[in-house]
Amino acid sequence: MAELREVQITEEKPLLPGQTPEVAKEAELAARILLDQGQTHSVETPYGSVTFTVYGTPKPKRPAILTYHDVGLNYKSCFQPLFQFADMQEIIQNFVRVHVDAPGMEEGAPVFPLGYQYPSLDQLADMIPCILQYLNFSTIIGIGVGAGAYVLSRYALTHPDTVEGLVLINIDPNAKGWMDWAAHKLTGLTSSISEMILGHLFSQEELSGNSELIQKYRNIIAHAPNLDNIELYWNSYNNRRDLNFVRGGDTTLKCPVMLVVGDQAPHEDAVVECNSKLDPTQTSFLKMADSGGQPQLTQPGKLTEAFKYFLQGMGYMASSCMTRLSRSRTASLTSAASIDGNRSRSRTLSQSSESGTLSSGPPGHTMEVSC
Repeated sequence: MAELREVQITEEKPLLPGQTPEVAKEAELAARILLDQGQTHSVETPYGSVTFTVYGTPKPKRPAILTYHDVGLNYKSCFQPLFQFADMQEIIQNFVRVHVDAPGMEEGAPVFPLGYQYPSLDQLADMIPCILQYLNFSTIIGIGVGAGAYVLSRYALTHPDTVEGLVLINIDPNAKGWMDWAAHKLTGLTSSISEMILGHLFSQEELSGNSELIQKYRNIIAHAPNLDNIELYWNSYNNRRDLNFVRGGDTTLKCPVMLVVGDQAPHEDAVVECNSKLDPTQTSFLKMADSGGQPQLTQPGKLTEAFKYFLQGMGYMASSCMTRLSRSRTASLTSAASIDGNRSRSRTLSQSSESGTLSSGPPGHTMEVSC
């Protein structure tokens, strides 16, 4: 009997029938490019269609990072400088991202017909479960700016088990009062919609300085082909309900929260008030000097470093190297609230002024950063 020999044939990447190695390589490259560029989807919800763009692939036992933009912007104009920042790449390699565009705000969106009933901010929040169900994602870490921060907060109140953390920039949790309404109406008599929205996004000092950034966003908003849609989103924001946060009450955010606002920003007082209403053991307040009304645009480096530290406090990216904030020697740490109770994970932004290194500290503090 002839001797039998065992021969092992290893195929590292099985090919589809009729597929050559060259074709398989091209397909793999195309898939990677598609992931880098993002995959845009639209889903129908009870309140209309919503568009969102997904970057990366889901990571086991990790939430998705879900962003929601402010009025006058879309996900690109609101978040692109932040997520394209060099130090942010370490984060986006570890999380899948979902960038939501409010209805009618996505690039190339058609103008809604006259009389269209735009969703309220509460209804925009109710669209998010449809997105997560479509993607089969169970939990998120939300990053919202202005109106988007409100939307994510409303969602977290109604779906607390699906939100692991929130970064809320320029949040105003309060409904407009009569004085606010009167001022808004008077401003509308003398200012265009685009100028009113610019006043919402940026400080008066920034608008007066008319920097290159201001000129860029003034041009984006004033010449937006979907300006009528933007006005509808703006009206929904101005008709928002009070979130009714109560420290120690049932109506509060259950997850770790990082509140962010620029020094002298239009919403500074509102964010400070919001901080006073949230659980100090779960909330970090970052007030950023020299960042104006949009910290994610003007100071992406500082915000990235703070976000990394926030993730570390939640138990993610424990080996991440802190660099930018730890080099800052002008950061000051001031107590924002009395501290009660203990928690298993540190979720506080703190800094040693002597060594210049980041360290964990008691929760419920304010970090003012100036570089």
